[in-house]
Amino acid sequence: MADPIDALVSTDWLAERLNAPDVRIVDGSWHLPDAGRDGRQEYSECHLPGAVFFDIDDIADNDSGLPHTMPSPEKFSNRVRKLGLGDGGRIVVYDSGNWMAAARVWWMFRVFGHEDVSVLDGGLEKWRAEGRSTSDAPVMPRDRHFTARKNTFLLRDADQLLANIDSGREQVIDVRSAARFDSTAPEPRPGLRSGHIPGSLNLPYAALFDGETRVLYDMETLGRTFADAGVDLGRPVVTSCGSGVTACVTALALHLLGHRDIAVYDGSWSEWGSRDDLPIES
Repeated sequence: MADPIDALVSTDWLAERLNAPDVRIVDGSWHLPDAGRDGRQEYSECHLPGAVFFDIDDIADNDSGLPHTMPSPEKFSNRVRKLGLGDGGRIVVYDSGNWMAAARVWWMFRVFGHEDVSVLDGGLEKWRAEGRSTSDAPVMPRDRHFTARKNTFLLRDADQLLANIDSGREQVIDVRSAARFDSTAPEPRPGLRSGHIPGSLNLPYAALFDGETRVLYDMETLGRTFADAGVDLGRPVVTSCGSGVTACVTALALHLLGHRDIAVYDGSWSEWGSRDDLPIES
């Protein structure tokens, strides 16, 4: 397994390796439904040189009834192969928002057995702020073979989270805003109940990075932030959010801290909040 710090790379690191034959760059931009932004359209207008676009709404199980849940290994392999992403390559993922999706793409590659994947710290906004080159040219990648081996230990479903309410074996960190967690603000998706999974902790994912530079905080600050939220880094953790996207930012931060017993609740509140048979606290 790669050293945990390799899960995060700087803009300087990537700038030195833009043309490296074993590095593939991925734009995983995605935005909340109420943001009024289109990640694919923005990619077509401006992306890092050579980057391909990874659409989490397309590379998903579109029959699940939930937004962008994990696809089958066959679908994942088929889609990323066509993006020129394959075995033996170093993949670097970025996005154009506040850590909204790059970590989700990072997590997906790890779920399907590809560990040599990193997130660009600060993303497109930091890259552009530093005056680095971008492109609007279409990218035509060559197919590469990708071997998908699904690691189910990195995912949790609703039944597992329901059982965990009684067992308490895993700490559940809800990374939505405090207002959504406390049910004092509505969910951005219609039809969802307000509140949180009983016994879960709240640590909004935005507390993990600098809002201006979009760079993750240093390890000491991250460790203190988790401790202040009541998280025991010596115990297993499951992260949850609105739809399984920003939960991966918290999973990345834990990974960087050296924690390895981490899973993501894929359905997150889009599932839990839509089901009347699941308990909530508010």
